Amino acid sequence: MDQSEDEILAEELAALGAVGGGSGGLTRLVAKLMRKNVHEIDLVLPLPFDDAVKRVVKVLGQAGRAVEPMHVEPGRDRETIRVVASGGAGGMNPVVVTALVTKGGESTSKVTLRAAAKEGLIKQRAGEKTAARLAASLSSTADQ
Repeated sequence: MDQSEDEILAEELAALGAVGGGSGGLTRLVAKLMRKNVHEIDLVLPLPFDDAVKRVVKVLGQAGRAVEPMHVEPGRDRETIRVVASGGAGGMNPVVVTALVTKGGESTSKVTLRAAAKEGLIKQRAGEKTAARLAASLSSTADQ
């Protein structure tokens, strides 16, 4: 990964601060000092690896925008997909979501879903809530 979660979140919060008329540099500094709310969920999808990667790309792509190019290559047994989704009150808190898809058996794949968001004085638990929401979406679509 080119950027760390903290760097991505600081940039996203600085961009929000600049839109609101604030100083992007000051917002970036404050964001780096804020605590992170991080939640990880492990899933087993009843899909072959390539289909699981496509499913994860689709679900995460609908939830947010890719932060780094999603280079999905055939013939591999691990893929990482990363997006920035909206979370928290009014969807104003950026959440970095990283999914690691690993080849399981012939017809299963493992997905480690990690969601991280910065927390202010009011605990919104945007990382936890986003991870749970996306895990439910991945699980329900895998059953179809």
